[in-house]
Amino acid sequence: MASSNVSGMAASIRAATESETFDLAGNNKSTVSTTIESAFTEPLPLTEMIRITFITGAGKLGRSRYDENTHKTVTSALRDQGYEEDRAASCVKECAGSFKSQHDTGKNLKTIVVFPKIFDETAGMGDLNLEGGGGYDNRGEPVLEKNSPKSMMAMSSIQVFTRMLSSKCQSWSQKKLCAVAIGEIKEIVESLDAKLLSGVPLNDSEQEFYDDVSLDSLSQKEAMVKTEMQQHVEEGKITRLEKTKLLAQVQEKVDALEKTISEATEEKKPKKVQKLSLQKDKVVEREKMLSNITPTAPHALKHELEIRKLRKEMQPLLKLEKETKGRLLSLKETTTLARKDEIEEEIEILEYKSLGWFEEEEEFRIRVDASRAVANARQAKKKVVSKKSASSGSGNSGKKAVANWVTPGARKRQVSKPVASGKSSGSNMFSAMMMDSDSD
Repeated sequence: MASSNVSGMAASIRAATESETFDLAGNNKSTVSTTIESAFTEPLPLTEMIRITFITGAGKLGRSRYDENTHKTVTSALRDQGYEEDRAASCVKECAGSFKSQHDTGKNLKTIVVFPKIFDETAGMGDLNLEGGGGYDNRGEPVLEKNSPKSMMAMSSIQVFTRMLSSKCQSWSQKKLCAVAIGEIKEIVESLDAKLLSGVPLNDSEQEFYDDVSLDSLSQKEAMVKTEMQQHVEEGKITRLEKTKLLAQVQEKVDALEKTISEATEEKKPKKVQKLSLQKDKVVEREKMLSNITPTAPHALKHELEIRKLRKEMQPLLKLEKETKGRLLSLKETTTLARKDEIEEEIEILEYKSLGWFEEEEEFRIRVDASRAVANARQAKKKVVSKKSASSGSGNSGKKAVANWVTPGARKRQVSKPVASGKSSGSNMFSAMMMDSDSD
């Protein structure tokens, strides 16, 4: 559907240049479906990602304003337009074409946040060969996506690659997938070799890539990665999940060798049995070594310090939200609490930016959950300390209250009376301390 024919709420959505919220109260199923289809059939003409938030339901007081199927209608219509639900989605270009459901407990509203598909109308103009009548040159598609991990690894020097491997691929699992990626790049170079040998010319992108990337350099990088993978295991620097994966791989090898040994025994091939048995002994020895490793904790998020600062900033906002729950908010309170949503979004973005090269979703989620668990534990500890301090303070105030009953005459006598030994000494000293407390 052409965007020029869009009107109403859909037109407002397509005209949005920054994050906006649209209330679907009073809209029936048909209207909602039409709005979503009209707004998102085509990518939005934007250069930066924005959030489009739909209010699809409310609490008891506002529930009657919304069709009971509004939430389901929106999600279904978005899926029809090729959008996917992603609970971890945030306001970055990488999340374009996704959405997530949220329940704002503070305002008691149900919402769906959409991160639209976008396109830059000015992008790609530099590829036009205007002198040739508006056609395209012989450059062709890039062999590897620009600025992708594969591209940077392929084009980097050994020295630069060493630094990237240390900062971008910190875990054993990441290095393993990094080695696989280098193998894929080597296959591309070999395919270009074969293309040239068969007499087929390379386009500009292929020729540029072929000139800049050598098989020798890739082999050195691959060997470096595998060496560091071995060091991870030898030094016990693997996580619980990685240990489980490694043990599973070893067990598969043991099972395969036992099967082959059994077949060789039946075929009466003693030399082969002996050779395979030695291989099995090495694999079993590796299995024992892996079993004895105590897994390490996942490495911290790259932006952990920034995330901690934001979480600290959010604590008073969470307290305010809890204190004001169940009543109408003042304008100042509403403005203050609006910062809470911004902080949550900033934290999500920083978490996403902490994703390492070749890091699988399961491993990344473990790291994010660990970061959040540490934050929750710290906050719980602060609450306990705060309660103890309050309890201690109330005890001291009780002592001061007792001291107020000391009469001026008694106070004078206690001061002038000499300190004796034994029990009376402790009693007089205590009285003197109480007097000092009163005078303060």
